[in-house]
Amino acid sequence: MKAVLKVAGIKSSTDVRNVQSAISICEGVVASEISSNKKEITIIFNNNYITLENIIDNIEKFGYIVI
Repeated sequence: MKAVLKVAGIKSSTDVRNVQSAISICEGVVASEISSNKKEITIIFNNNYITLENIIDNIEKFGYIVI
């Protein structure tokens, strides 16, 4: 599946790295791309391994808010 998420709080390259870390530790994520200008994340994942809700929860554990 593919999802595009808006994330509040992405302001710097450190934020991009933190969000990328939150996504990359999720088993089942195939690819992701973060646009700090748009504050968007495009995620491709296998929903047999992980749900979108699990990915969102993981991002929010790192202190970011998914809108």
